[in-house]
Amino acid sequence: MNISEAAKASGLTPRMIRHYESIGLLPYAERSAAGYRRYNNRDLHTLRFIHRARTLGFSIEQISQLLALWQNRERSSAEVKSLVKDHLLELEEKIAGLQAMHDSLAHLADCCRGDARPECPILDNLAEDACDTKH
Repeated sequence: MNISEAAKASGLTPRMIRHYESIGLLPYAERSAAGYRRYNNRDLHTLRFIHRARTLGFSIEQISQLLALWQNRERSSAEVKSLVKDHLLELEEKIAGLQAMHDSLAHLADCCRGDARPECPILDNLAEDACDTKH
């Protein structure tokens, strides 16, 4: 299949497929006599693997490691699990950070009357925090 067909079948864009080839996540595609990229079922399977890993938030480096483990039938599942658990810890830290931001903003929104007056505790708080970080 050509790159457009591979993109449609994998859920990726042609641009992302070319990018994954350029950084080595996907081997360079064979070329037709006219110079067009040609993808086979194995390439499509790899593209779907990459796409699924990206939707789960894995970094390019982590996906590279996962691909290597996936293609190595001598690997232990413990290696895969370790990589996934590390990723889970990263996600939990991000979630905690986002929850803290949410809670702070919700509190500020609750403190603001949101009326026609110029007084705004949200802006006051942001200005206060900006001054505190300079000292």
